[in-house]
Amino acid sequence: MENGRHERPSMSTAINGDEYYKTYNKTVPKQSNHSLLSTFLTYLRNKLLSVTMFFNLAYILFHDVTLSELLVIPVLTLVSFYGLFSRSTCDTNHNEEICNDVCDIYKECDRSNINEDDESVVQSVLEGVVSVRSLESRLKDCRRAVSVRREAVQRMTRRSLEKLPVEGFDYESIFKLNCESPVGYVQVPVGVAGPLLLNGSEFMVPLATTEGCVVATVNRGCKAIYGSGGATSYVLKDGMTRAPVVRFPCVERAVQLKFFLEDPLNFDTFDNCFIGSSKYARLQSIRCAIAGRNLYIRFCCSTGDAMGMNMVSKGVEAVLDSLKTDFPDMEVIGISGNFCTDKKAAAINWIDGRGKSVVCEAVIKEIILKQVLRTDAAKLVEVNMLKNLAGSAIAGALGGFNAHASNIVSAIFIATGQDPAQNIESSHCITMMEALNDGKDLHISVSMPSIEVGTVGGGTSLASQAACLNVLGVKGGSKQSPGENARRLATIVAASVLAGELSLMSAIATGDLVNSHMKYNRSSANVSELTC
Repeated sequence: MENGRHERPSMSTAINGDEYYKTYNKTVPKQSNHSLLSTFLTYLRNKLLSVTMFFNLAYILFHDVTLSELLVIPVLTLVSFYGLFSRSTCDTNHNEEICNDVCDIYKECDRSNINEDDESVVQSVLEGVVSVRSLESRLKDCRRAVSVRREAVQRMTRRSLEKLPVEGFDYESIFKLNCESPVGYVQVPVGVAGPLLLNGSEFMVPLATTEGCVVATVNRGCKAIYGSGGATSYVLKDGMTRAPVVRFPCVERAVQLKFFLEDPLNFDTFDNCFIGSSKYARLQSIRCAIAGRNLYIRFCCSTGDAMGMNMVSKGVEAVLDSLKTDFPDMEVIGISGNFCTDKKAAAINWIDGRGKSVVCEAVIKEIILKQVLRTDAAKLVEVNMLKNLAGSAIAGALGGFNAHASNIVSAIFIATGQDPAQNIESSHCITMMEALNDGKDLHISVSMPSIEVGTVGGGTSLASQAACLNVLGVKGGSKQSPGENARRLATIVAASVLAGELSLMSAIATGDLVNSHMKYNRSSANVSELTC
């Protein structure tokens, strides 16, 4: 800054337009409370000068003045006029310089980032002529649409997106499928834990996370499981749910539909509606709940290797359409009435299950407890009872009778293209521990009633996520037995949770938890020197 003027950065010294955003934010600070006070005081001073000048002139015109007054008053008048004019001119020029700097920066930044054709589109977006979300359809080029949208967002917000990657991603693959109005993608590191010995097979488990110690703790648990002969996992139930809410003029009609839906003689009719809507959808059960004249209908059906939310919703719509013949007074309030329940903690998922209901167990030998986990069965049983069972009960937990199941579930979900929001119910888990063989060995199990996963559809089709599924040997749908890949993925999730629970509970029992996080979950970089 020279002579009170903020110098704008030179185009020759900037690498690209993003550098301009950063440099200008440094050279021209935002208006602070101090500058606002200064502006107010300047305004007040100008007003006082104006009033002084007015009264000086009035005094000369309407009063008899002495010789000394004739000498003083004109001087005061001239000083007031000069101060008012010079200050106003200075403020105006200063503001104009800043505004011109801003305009010049954005103009030069624009020319450095995009071509003339794209510049016209950016201007159309900024002027509201072209919608941000319609660029792909308008330009017929997904990559170009991302660049234009990205530039428009930077100008709208006056903030840089330089650190958000844009290259190296197939934007065509997500168009009308995974993400609307993309401006780049977020990088999440993927680590592997294993080998995990489960049901006689070995798996290297991919975990996408930014929390240190998550991969390490699962890896240590896998080592303990492997050294003890492996884990065994079972799928108890496999069915996705959707529960619409309908309303009738009176309670009597709602009760009539409830009995009609739950009558076994009508089941095949409803199942045919599902079969007609999808190749893999098969109705399993219908459960109803009444609240006044409103009826909540929970349909449960198999969905092959897909997680199945869209599939079951299509089947539900077909059933509702068929019911209008016998129940013309039925009003469909919503395709989902939260009796499903999706992406929310709910007792019905904890009790009845949703998606895949899985239980997994392992017996950890005494020597492994000592050498790998540095603890014993008695300590683990005690900590598990007081923390995961009694502690969670005191907290009023719903499905949270575990140490950190959601850590592992979230990491696998992100790595394999699952819906991260379904981590809520998918992480419902109760961890049990018991001493065996005169207290020498440890029996550990996890019961997870609502793991919602799929190996086809959604994010599983993206290249990176498909690669992680491929590492596990569950990429795509199973041709021999539809649904088998999704069920196997659910067992891997449960076994990985078991490994994570075993390792973390051991760290708590030995008092190593804090030291481990200090070692693996703290950066040695000087944060004050990092730039963004």
